[in-house]
Amino acid sequence: MKHSLGSIARKFSHQATRALMASLPRGLRFGVYRALAKCDPRPDARLQLKIADTQDELEACFRILHDSYVAAGFMQPDPSGLRVTIYHALPTTTTLCAKWDGQVVGTISMIREGVFGFPLQTAFDLGPVRAKSGQIAEVSALAVAPAFRKTGGKILFPLMKFMTDYCRSYFDTRHIVIAVNPNKIEMYESLLFFDRLQDKVVDHYDFANGAPAVGATLDLLEGIAHFEQAYGHKPDHKNLSRYLFNSKLANIQLPQRRFHTTNDPVLTPSMMDYFFNQRTQVFAGLDERKRRLLRSIYDHTSYAQALPPLQPGAATGLVLRQHQRFSIRCPARLTVASYGQRLEFPLQVTEMSLHGFKAECAVPLPENTSGQVKVDLGEGETARVGATAVRRQVSGGLVYYGFVVPQPDVAWQRCVAALNSGRTHADLSTLPHLLPRPTATRASGMQQSAGNVTSVAAVL
Repeated sequence: MKHSLGSIARKFSHQATRALMASLPRGLRFGVYRALAKCDPRPDARLQLKIADTQDELEACFRILHDSYVAAGFMQPDPSGLRVTIYHALPTTTTLCAKWDGQVVGTISMIREGVFGFPLQTAFDLGPVRAKSGQIAEVSALAVAPAFRKTGGKILFPLMKFMTDYCRSYFDTRHIVIAVNPNKIEMYESLLFFDRLQDKVVDHYDFANGAPAVGATLDLLEGIAHFEQAYGHKPDHKNLSRYLFNSKLANIQLPQRRFHTTNDPVLTPSMMDYFFNQRTQVFAGLDERKRRLLRSIYDHTSYAQALPPLQPGAATGLVLRQHQRFSIRCPARLTVASYGQRLEFPLQVTEMSLHGFKAECAVPLPENTSGQVKVDLGEGETARVGATAVRRQVSGGLVYYGFVVPQPDVAWQRCVAALNSGRTHADLSTLPHLLPRPTATRASGMQQSAGNVTSVAAVL
């Protein structure tokens, strides 16, 4: 009885608080939210934040997410006790987890645009965000275990910090987009400076069991100034600007990468089969196009049994571009000899194949510009190749050039072989060594046998 009365009292207290907050002017409400924010720049050592990269960690994340979504009315209970979506099968999705004393207590998923787009694009227009430069990622599947939901942000704020660090430094992301319940949107607007994608509320959002939703976006580059203005003068435990953008948390375990890849796929064939065929029926419900798209990504023979089968004779004429499991962002420099001078152009390589690459370049390049390109592929890996610009493309406010590489050097070949042979991000630390370092006399022969690589046409 005491427990029931206490629960009723807390419910009425929360309702009264929400009613009082709703009666305040918007600016004053936002000021109150920001005043209540509290972050710990030195969290308890029992807290660990990492990519969920084991079967047990992912299952715990999906279970916490399931229970949270069911309680909120965002999904019907699933017999598996897990919330797993097709987006979790993509290498462009990373699931982060918070662990307390070794147990998963919180999770959040980062979804970069992949072959299925974004979950929220079915309900919200991303045109204005796409018109700006920079990559987009959707924040989804945020959930905290019940025992830690009333701990003053002990788990939530560190997860937000981890998400911010990962997006800015590892996920090649500038714009974050979210779809949240209307009751939660002001927290994102006031504390984190999200802007709504549109004024109206979507009354029926299918990805959340038909619940109402509001779409919003945060520019991680331009938003820094807003954070500094609102929080920069506050002490450490109230300074979200310093906490999110300038501090380092010893609790965060960032991924170790051999190459400058921008995503961290973790699903082995056995894990894929476990989550999408055995524990749930996600793969069974896919249409033929999505089945073929998955096979264009996971073309390694070891995945064949885990992937959903294709219907005999269905959509035989469907032509799909091969999609890679790993995307990259490698700093590079193009050196061109012109009238006795050496001209240098900074590049950002975003795609590469054995005999070509695609790169951002802020300076206009004449057609058929040729020169030497030095590419920082990753830790201790630098390629030096001759290249010619053969195509120009403008996308998302950025200018890209396609380059042909007639004679890739050994470092280039090793990187391409690793990217095309690797199954998970952990593989890349070892797979480059499968390609031996050739002598000068063997280099030309190896260019013809570097393994399963993307054609230059696919990159350009």
